[in-house]
Amino acid sequence: MADALVATELVRGFGGRRVLDGVSLTAAPGRRIGLIGENGAGKSTLLRLLAGADQPDGGVVQRPPDLGFLHQEMPFPDSATVAEVVDDALAEAREDLAELERLGALLGAQDVEAEYAERLELAQRHEAWDADRRADIVLSGLGLGDVARERALGSLSGGQRRRLHLAALVIRRPTALLLDEPTNHLDDDAAAFLEEQLRSLPGIVVLASHDRAFLDAVCTDLVDLDPAVDGPVRFGGTYSEYLGLKRAERERWERRHAEEQEEIAEVRDSLGLIAGRVAPNRLMRDNEKMGYGVRANRVQSQISRRVRNATRRLGELERAAVPAPPRPLRFAPDVVALQGEDLVSLREVRVPGRLALDLLDVRDGDRLLVTGPNGAGKSTLLHVLAGRHEVPGVQRHPGVRVGLLDQDTTFANPRLTARATYGRALGAERIAQVPLESLGLLHRWDLGKAVGTLSVGQRRRLALALLVANPPHLLLLDEPTNHLSPTLCDELEDALGPGPGAIVVASHDRWLRKRWRGAEIGL
Repeated sequence: MADALVATELVRGFGGRRVLDGVSLTAAPGRRIGLIGENGAGKSTLLRLLAGADQPDGGVVQRPPDLGFLHQEMPFPDSATVAEVVDDALAEAREDLAELERLGALLGAQDVEAEYAERLELAQRHEAWDADRRADIVLSGLGLGDVARERALGSLSGGQRRRLHLAALVIRRPTALLLDEPTNHLDDDAAAFLEEQLRSLPGIVVLASHDRAFLDAVCTDLVDLDPAVDGPVRFGGTYSEYLGLKRAERERWERRHAEEQEEIAEVRDSLGLIAGRVAPNRLMRDNEKMGYGVRANRVQSQISRRVRNATRRLGELERAAVPAPPRPLRFAPDVVALQGEDLVSLREVRVPGRLALDLLDVRDGDRLLVTGPNGAGKSTLLHVLAGRHEVPGVQRHPGVRVGLLDQDTTFANPRLTARATYGRALGAERIAQVPLESLGLLHRWDLGKAVGTLSVGQRRRLALALLVANPPHLLLLDEPTNHLSPTLCDELEDALGPGPGAIVVASHDRWLRKRWRGAEIGL
């Protein structure tokens, strides 16, 4: 399997913690494998090991020589032009055509048939005859069609450079393509275009993504890197099919746990009944004085044996019992509704250069999705609703409590740990009801870190935890699925429906938007 990508028993650790522990993966041409799991589960680490950009502490990787990796910086200086990047991506296809022409002229004169056949196979794999046209299509499809070819890389934005790197890999069509969050910086049309391009590749694709719509559209297989008893779980099928499997597994887990707990309770009850059924020192009746001692000993022996058997059975059941499944993410239910009035009303609201909105009323129980392209004013609208922008035309209920999950979260005391920040904000009674670790939003090894050392994604997860544990009357979520695993995204969406108060969400997440069941406003 020269064209296969094979990883065997990979081990990689950082700072005393093993991120990958004996992970194996085989990818054959035609398979498109999606890596999913929580932040820190090792998706990017595994991609780097597969690509050879990092070396494992243990295990080996066999990779085809023709491999492309979207993660590293492009091997070009800032002074290089877009045209030079495109020409480099087309070099293999152009070389194939030139070599075919040379070998074709020698056919019949020398024994070059085998070499010609091998080069022809390469040219077909690279679709060499259509490569220049494909380059124009790919650049346009990824939103770079209007970027002049003579532009220097140093003059491009970060998003444009990332898209150019992605475009170069798609143009090149390597045997194995490794992609880390490929839909970052892509709008809906560009993401849909990339999906189509990847589905048409004959080679291997391994990608890590939080984009559930992308995973569902592209992947033939999924590898869940979250910790499991038997290691990473590989599933052959789409993301939608994987969700169905996970739901069925959880239902079986819940059913088995409930049945086992019911049997344990029954054995405990029977143990109490057995022990208290007969009092061996009861008073004798006159007609049984002769046999009382014999019968009492026999009864006591029977009771002792049944107690031992029940105790042994109880111990066996408790040792073999499966743990309760982790609680899915849910908002605490104790928000007191504000009846009779709108929570916030907007009339002729203007934030110069950022937002123009004539009318919006948000009532208790509303579910509102705000959509629109980047720069349309989605975040600005949430800031207006939250009172971060004091502008005319805003009227709010005097008792309304508002919570905003911002895209960039900071905390007042960066030296406090995540656990201490959570406890100080909520108080002892609330954290006893909703412990931070029960929400599954932060890894246990992050709970003792100072919030100032946490990543942007980790700080957002802590901010979300505070809102979940103590939800406000009006909950405002700005791109809430950023930095969450697909599983947590699904749980959060499920929690939004029955969640308390009113909820306004601004999101570009295609999966969330497709499944949204509330009202929608486009900016």
